[in-house]
Amino acid sequence: MERRSFLKFISATTAVSALDTGFAAELPKLKYKPSLSEVDYEGIAFSSEDNVVLTKELQYDLLLKWQDALTEKESFGFNNDYINFVPLTKTGTEGILWVNHESPDRFMILDHVSNKPTKEEIEKEMYSVGGSLVHIKKDDKTGKWTYIKNSPYNRRFSGLSLIPFANNEEIMGKTIAMGTLGNCAGGKTPWNTILTCEENYDLFYGETILNDGMASHLKSELGWENYYDNPPEHYGWVVEIDPISGEAKKHTSMGRMAHECATTTRAKDGRVVVYTGDDSPNEHLYKFISDSHDNLNKGMLYVANLEAGIWTPLDREIHMELGKHFSTQLELLIQTRAAAKMVKGTPLDRPEDIEIHPISKDVFISLTNNKPKGNYHGAILKLMEENADAGSLTFKHEYFLTGGEESGFSCPDNLAFDDQYNLWFTSDIAGGSQNKKQYTPFKNNGLFMVPVKGKNAGKVIQIASAPNTAEFTGPYFSQDYKTLFLSVQHPGETSKDKDNFISHWPNGGNSKPIPCVIQISLK
Repeated sequence: MERRSFLKFISATTAVSALDTGFAAELPKLKYKPSLSEVDYEGIAFSSEDNVVLTKELQYDLLLKWQDALTEKESFGFNNDYINFVPLTKTGTEGILWVNHESPDRFMILDHVSNKPTKEEIEKEMYSVGGSLVHIKKDDKTGKWTYIKNSPYNRRFSGLSLIPFANNEEIMGKTIAMGTLGNCAGGKTPWNTILTCEENYDLFYGETILNDGMASHLKSELGWENYYDNPPEHYGWVVEIDPISGEAKKHTSMGRMAHECATTTRAKDGRVVVYTGDDSPNEHLYKFISDSHDNLNKGMLYVANLEAGIWTPLDREIHMELGKHFSTQLELLIQTRAAAKMVKGTPLDRPEDIEIHPISKDVFISLTNNKPKGNYHGAILKLMEENADAGSLTFKHEYFLTGGEESGFSCPDNLAFDDQYNLWFTSDIAGGSQNKKQYTPFKNNGLFMVPVKGKNAGKVIQIASAPNTAEFTGPYFSQDYKTLFLSVQHPGETSKDKDNFISHWPNGGNSKPIPCVIQISLK
């Protein structure tokens, strides 16, 4: 990090009283409440141990694992990812946890694997993805969280759930889609609904390829279309879910792409703004500005042009070229990637998670890597919106951190700020690349922190290391900042033989690896 950038980073915390008196009023109380944000962590070295390895100040406990029974009929899904929480009490010690389930692993889910899985086996995969709503509660004595089985708040959304399109939009002749899938990161609206993002949707039903106006179907990796003739255009959207009522809808307003996240804030005039990245090499960064203060049904989608420092609207009535190419605005949104390239959106290195600094309002974007271009370690990009207003259409940018051995991290992914404005982030070195070639020095994936004070201020320190081939995802702090909820996703994912798993976490021995949600706290 450049010294100038770091000084600006920490200055936001010292100037809090001038910028936000509400935050300033709360700061004195923090001195009397031990929280994860107040520790001057020692940090750990890179590790290849098949376990969750933590810096000496911390411990972890399991909260949820694949196939845990939520109700008599529903169970926790596979490959848990993004996490969010909606409190049911003012203290935040009881509430509804949302957890994404990104993808199935046929090798782990099915009893046996064949080249032609049956419909029943495909339906097991379909049920394993989507997301879970889980009622959890903190024990006042132990400080540990547990989930409440058979709570009426416990629900599953899967690849089999029926979810309507917002505004009664009709796509490929239907106003209702079957399932949500590829659920990677997400966001939470000001009205406490969950946004879950459909990322690599082409793995499930393939993709429609357009060439000179002629459409053809690119087959999927999983082959779900062999049993369910669901159009690819029904996926790749942001899905909004009400954790109380269980109502859900797919928004077309924010475009169709490999959505990584949907980070939500407000413009200074009160309109709702959503930032999202398209997690593929040379794809783009987007911002949606709603027409409303209380819903996301309609608004304008913009793509970032970093060279010009502008947000370019993706609207066929504004851009003549878009008007010529797309017959309707919905058609444009279905082909968001093509539209973004037509208006010269800046290609980026896999834009993934996005977080907004609580005080400065700078927008931090993780760029994981771009292997085709020789960028193996990625970076964290920072956008400074004009007047610190999310509703602005102009901005400046700079690179906050660049990955590599000197920086001490590679392939940044999910981001989170704590209540002291320290930046936490996870890494996403692919399972098949870990401990190989350019990634050898970094060993297993990890959880990292950039503290704003203490002996390591401004440095990247590793807080935790993940089990073999796993990645940490969805870091989310409890309301009192005493607990960090964290997904441990796809441990042992590159295993080829059920007698020789690459990971045996969390149960050890010769056991099968299981994706889980853990809770991290101070010892």
